[in-house]
Amino acid sequence: MALATFGAGCFWGVEEVFRQIPGVKNTTVGYMGGTTENPTYEEVCTDQTGHAEVVQVEYDPEQVTYEDLLDVFWNNHNPTTLNRQGPDVGTQYRSVIFYHTDEQKQAAEASKKQLDQSGKWKDPIVTQIEPAGTFWRAEEYHQRYLQKRGLNACHL
Repeated sequence: MALATFGAGCFWGVEEVFRQIPGVKNTTVGYMGGTTENPTYEEVCTDQTGHAEVVQVEYDPEQVTYEDLLDVFWNNHNPTTLNRQGPDVGTQYRSVIFYHTDEQKQAAEASKKQLDQSGKWKDPIVTQIEPAGTFWRAEEYHQRYLQKRGLNACHL
């Protein structure tokens, strides 16, 4: 098994999108990239902790590649909006890839460059690529939030 961690706006929809991918064995929503120890949702929502809402994806690399997961990431949010996805505004909603290995870093940087040069987006991609830090699991009521409510995955 391998880990990948992505921030692409509100983690509820992001988690649901990744959960649907064959080869993804588990998803967990939480917080990464900030300075507060063991932050709560309420603290993260103040935009003062520096954390992003993220989905940590546990996957089988023999069934789905990291590059495949990057494609899902890029195609399910707007990577050109700084600290915003749709109506959600703040650094906690930033577009970010937290890499766990040098190979992930290289793949993320290459895919970002390729997408930026493709012309798909008229504005530059602002997605951050950072080393993975401590992952703080979000409160239980956030885990599989849309599934628990019987809602389908939305296009982010």
